[in-house]
Amino acid sequence: MMKIIKVALMVMALTMAGSAFALELDQAKTQGLVGEQPNGYLGVVKATPEAVQLVSEVNEKRRQAYERIARQNGITLEQVANLAGQKAIEKTAGGEYVKTPDGQWIKK
Repeated sequence: MMKIIKVALMVMALTMAGSAFALELDQAKTQGLVGEQPNGYLGVVKATPEAVQLVSEVNEKRRQAYERIARQNGITLEQVANLAGQKAIEKTAGGEYVKTPDGQWIKK
């Protein structure tokens, strides 16, 4: 139980932490180009070359962070990613896109 709490706190810190892409990511979300997915990764809602590149860059950084958290806590990458996805969807602002478990993009 304590390990899950620790992982949850680390994931929350990760999702709140700024990145080099913060401004572009916020703009892309506001413009409806990208959205959060239950699997912990960003997804392309409306494909533009910039959105595709942004998603690729952000997801690579997320994967690296998830791997580090998983290693530190003796759990799987998938467990960390799924928890991060849940937290990211919870904190997504109204009017931005999230992907439902059945694969549909909806505005929150």
